[in-house]
Amino acid sequence: MLTIDKVDIFGELKIQTLPIDKLITERLILIPFTMQICKNLMNDDFSDLSKMGFKKGKSWPDNDVIETLPKIINNLSEVEAPTGFESWMIIKKDTLEIIGDAGFKGFNHQAQNVDIGYGIIKEERRNGYAEEAASVLINWAFSSEMVKEITANCLHNNVSSIKLLQKLNFIKTKDDDEMVYWMLQNKLII
Repeated sequence: MLTIDKVDIFGELKIQTLPIDKLITERLILIPFTMQICKNLMNDDFSDLSKMGFKKGKSWPDNDVIETLPKIINNLSEVEAPTGFESWMIIKKDTLEIIGDAGFKGFNHQAQNVDIGYGIIKEERRNGYAEEAASVLINWAFSSEMVKEITANCLHNNVSSIKLLQKLNFIKTKDDDEMVYWMLQNKLII
């Protein structure tokens, strides 16, 4: 369970450093990105991941990961160490290949919510990995008692994401010309 460390001088909740180093599902291991791993990936350096026993998936990191790394670095720069409300690498248990990423874009203290996103390399899509990774992250986030809701968004034409969010019981809250917006409430708190 995630807890609040203390309240900072501005009265904001300060989330403690992540007390675990991985989340495990039936087929996956999720490892949080660290600042060092992100910086190394930006320089095409996979030595940290190799030392941990992990292998690059067939097309990992793909363009989506490369484009997201600066955002992950920005989110990590706002905390002392990973809190869990940042991004996680998705690793297949049987091969130790990194096949994608999933996670949050930081914790919104005011709304007490997080926004979830996920991506799986094209060679591993349609195998249920995004659902498995998102499910464990949702359960982990809601176990904290701090998170009242999880939000998500996707493009109108991203049928796979729409189906996944519906399967995970997200409710559509609005849409605009480009995006569909979703929300899942923590039933334990309400």
